[in-house]
Amino acid sequence: MAKTQKLLDAVKEGMIEKKAQNIVKIDFKETQNSVTDFFIICDAETDKQVEAIADSIERFVRIQTGEHVLHKEGKENAEWIILDYFDVMVHIFQKKIRETYKLEDLWADAKIENIEIKYSSIEN
Repeated sequence: MAKTQKLLDAVKEGMIEKKAQNIVKIDFKETQNSVTDFFIICDAETDKQVEAIADSIERFVRIQTGEHVLHKEGKENAEWIILDYFDVMVHIFQKKIRETYKLEDLWADAKIENIEIKYSSIEN
């Protein structure tokens, strides 16, 4: 679990670096027939920000854990990018696309945690 927690922390840091919004962690460890242990979901306003968040996550994970993404989907149009780290699946949405699919609503039996982030309105 320590390895997975380190991966989750790196993903979250990568999201925060590029100001991802509405970060949610879904824990599937107690659910049956799950393909992964965790989803981490966030959204962004534009395709460029979605791409930047995905790149930031990959960089943070590689530096902090030495792991590389196993599979990646969605870079072509950057409406919904998925990064597969086996134990952790990362979903980065454009806000309007996330509102359409509502992944969090699909698993009533999973443990869902909202990750509160406060961004300063003043840039350094």
